[in-house]
Order: sequence, then C-alpha cells, then structure tokens
Amino acid sequence: MKEIKIYTDGSCIGNPGPGGWAVLILDGAKKIILKGREPYTTNNRMEMMAIIEALKWMETVPSAKAASSINKAEIFSDSNLLIQSLTQNWKRKKNKDLWTQLDKHLKNKTIKWTWVEGHADNKYNNEVDKLAISESLLAQKLSHKNPALAKSDWESQQKLF
Repeated sequence: MKEIKIYTDGSCIGNPGPGGWAVLILDGAKKIILKGREPYTTNNRMEMMAIIEALKWMETVPSAKAASSINKAEIFSDSNLLIQSLTQNWKRKKNKDLWTQLDKHLKNKTIKWTWVEGHADNKYNNEVDKLAISESLLAQKLSHKNPALAKSDWESQQKLF
C-alpha cells in the first residue's frame, strides 16, 4: 500500500481567539484540502484538530488496493509540542478531550510523524499555513457579526483547556 503525505496546521488570531485549521493531503497526483474554524479557541487546539481531521479522513477513504480505509501516512506538522508529545511521550497537560479523539483515530494506523519548520521554505507547509490563517480570519469575521456566539462557545469550552 502506498504511503500518503499529509500536511497539517492550525492558526489562531490572539491566543485564545478565532482559530482555523487546515489539512493538505498528497495522494499520488491528487491534492485534497480539508479545513475548518472555531470562533474562540487556542492555537494548540487548532493544530490538534487538523491532525484529528486528517486521521478521520483516512478512515473514510477506501485505499486503492483494499476495501478498507487508508492506514499508513506521513504527517507533517510545524507544532513541535504535538510531534514531541506523539513521538517522545511528552506529558499531555491540556486539551484532554482532543487527545482522547486523537488517540481514538490513531488506532490501526501507521503514522510517520515529521516536524517541519514553520514559515520556512517548505512549499506544502506554507500552503497549509495560508489555508489555516484564512480560516482564522473567516472565524474572526463571523464572530464579529455575532459576538455572543464566540463568547458562548468559549464559555462552554473553558473547562476543556
């Protein structure tokens, strides 16, 4: 089975503040983009959401050689905290809800974790960074239209951080 390459990134305007996440999947000649946003969050949560959404995508896409989903990938992230937590067993102090989801979606997968320097010369990391920032800006724009939405979302998630 071929290995796919996945670039992930999260962004936050202020920290906490409006945030966005993005995923760029390179599957042979195909380039697939996933993205999303939250009205009030942290950068680390958005970095984690990008990885979780990538893992979820792997579960939904049939592999070319099997009836099952894709279970092998190299995931690139510029979050040293996440890469070290996943490869060196750094202590997971915050965002327990997302760590639970991440662990759930890692089951039965072989992932090679690769740290890339942020805002450097990696073409795909720069592309996914721009996508995550654009999602943060959209979240900011939408939260300005409805400030109560951002406040209520933050209050409901405050205990999770």
